Amino acid sequence: MIAPAGVSSRTHVVRSPSRRLSVRVDLRTLTVCLVVLAATVAIGVLALGTGEFTVSPADVVRTLLGNGSARTDFVVNQLRLPRLLTGILVGAALGVSGALFQSLSRNPLGSPDIVGFTYGSATGGLLVVLVLGGTGGQIAFGAVGGGLATAFLVYVLAWRHGVHGYRLVLVGIGVSALLQGVNAYLLAKARFTQAAQAMVWLNGSLNGRDWGDVRPAAVGLVVVLPLVVLAAGRLRVLEMGDDVAGGLGVSVQRTRLVILVLATAACAVATAAAGPVPFVALIAPQLARRLTRAPGPNLAAATCAGALLVVTADFASQRVPGTAQLPVGVVTAVVGGVYLGLLLRGQRRAGRV
Repeated sequence: MIAPAGVSSRTHVVRSPSRRLSVRVDLRTLTVCLVVLAATVAIGVLALGTGEFTVSPADVVRTLLGNGSARTDFVVNQLRLPRLLTGILVGAALGVSGALFQSLSRNPLGSPDIVGFTYGSATGGLLVVLVLGGTGGQIAFGAVGGGLATAFLVYVLAWRHGVHGYRLVLVGIGVSALLQGVNAYLLAKARFTQAAQAMVWLNGSLNGRDWGDVRPAAVGLVVVLPLVVLAAGRLRVLEMGDDVAGGLGVSVQRTRLVILVLATAACAVATAAAGPVPFVALIAPQLARRLTRAPGPNLAAATCAGALLVVTADFASQRVPGTAQLPVGVVTAVVGGVYLGLLLRGQRRAGRV
């Protein structure tokens, strides 16, 4: 049953027949999510069908449904589908991570790219690859550990009678610069072949992804996303201000710490799967906010927007004429750099920077 919520003409409440369970649904946000998901699927079908061996969209769909030939099944399901699914999972993780960070810091620049958490995950992965000689799942654990260690460092350095948005961003920028230096040192001391492999990973790449890369990313999101949903209510209250949130019974600093850990974990999942893919976590939440025109963190829309951004960027990176396949991070860096410049210009005009 759907009934008006009484708060907004675009917001409805979905209740179970027993009326013991109810969920508030924003119709515009739901529509945006469905449209963005449809666009992601459409671009994904095109990506699965294009390359040295071309498969028509109809044959791609038939193959995904289990009715394709042996050749299309190998090309679509074994060679290309893992790359696409990894891109979707990475984009979704970065989208939700960016939405959490920006809501937590109340700052459009509050993304893991800017405040150093992506570089922390990259440092953890590099230590495993270049120092310990690890591969695969070991790199994933290194990236998660590096991201969480960076979160702890930033949290401690930013603490002064609590952690507040702008201080978190400023401290994070400083830690980010430090970690970039550490990463450069690790690469300079590594053997040439190791450094070359690490550089591809550091640029954020989906090249050569297989089902072994899909599973860890999927498991990571399955663990993180339900916890994000459980914390979303307190995050909305936190956006009203510390005094209001405290008055409503929310433990402000504990909630901030929980959100920080969840955002870092989501970012680390993405970094472990594809390396640091820049600016997706910065752009996806703001794209979601502009499309939904709704206040709050817009977690669902940001998750969908992140997936669309990565899939689109990867589709474009494979079709740049006259070059080998570019890492997806190169495309997102170019687009994100332009977007960051426009964002800073808008912030300056508004007198915020």
